[in-house]
Amino acid sequence: MGELLTIGEPMVVFEAQESDVDLATAQQFQKFSAGAELNVAIGMARLGHPVDYVSAVGDDPFGVYLRRVLRTDGVADAAMLTKPGLPTGFYLKQRVSHGDPAVAYFRQGSAASHYQPADLATVNLADVRLAHLSGIFAALSPNCLAAYRQLNADLVYNRIPVTFDPNLRPTLWSSTTEMIRVTNDLARYGTFVMPGLSEGRTLTGLQEPEAIADFYLRQGVTTRAVIVKLGAQGAFAKLKDGRQFTVPGFAVPRVIDTVGAGDGFAVGLISGLLEGQSLPAALKRANAIGALAVQSPGDNDGYPTRQQLDQFFKRNH
Repeated sequence: MGELLTIGEPMVVFEAQESDVDLATAQQFQKFSAGAELNVAIGMARLGHPVDYVSAVGDDPFGVYLRRVLRTDGVADAAMLTKPGLPTGFYLKQRVSHGDPAVAYFRQGSAASHYQPADLATVNLADVRLAHLSGIFAALSPNCLAAYRQLNADLVYNRIPVTFDPNLRPTLWSSTTEMIRVTNDLARYGTFVMPGLSEGRTLTGLQEPEAIADFYLRQGVTTRAVIVKLGAQGAFAKLKDGRQFTVPGFAVPRVIDTVGAGDGFAVGLISGLLEGQSLPAALKRANAIGALAVQSPGDNDGYPTRQQLDQFFKRNH
């Protein structure tokens, strides 16, 4: 396996080409790959890190397309199963000139939602140095949650660090109460827990970044640090030993699409950690890739190569 492993639902997204038009009215769409964990996998591969992506797709054109995207970007798909007769999920996304775009998902009964704990037999943790997990995969179905818990237990047993992003998707859960209960339980086993500020407020009922961080540090079983994403303002971090700091974000000339910015942030953090950077340096890179992400259409089109990342830092030193 690669040095990074992640599990999630790969999707196809069709983005409207007309700005500020509702999805029912839009006529022209462009196709991209999507899915939070898939975004992270692609971003890491672009920076030269070997990645294995664990999931399932259908034997349909969307599944073929997603495999082609992963291979083109250098992501290993040997652990991505094909489940014949089941569809690959997709969604529609609005294009907006400001704010967050409206989306419409078509993912119920997808191949990924039929992933089973037994499917983990294809996963080998021998070379994995870090794993990235998010609350989305756990929310897809009871069997996905069971597979998530089994994989997480295997990672903890093998002492493999885990970055955990709540990535809340309320429509996937039976209730808000269930979403909060399960997501917070999953977070207990994250080495680095990284909620957005709004997510943290929803999950903990607390308002300030430090209070949110303290909540997850207190309940954590394997948690070393909590990072609260602050959007354009950067990120707040607090470590188990009590150290804390804020790393400022980067100003961008224009925000084109905010979807995928949080996953880009994860790419920066994870790649920095794997390269031996200090947490502040890794968070600076996380903020940089998040800033690059919002300046491009598509969920992961703005993620940089190593050269593009170096150029960004030269322009924003």
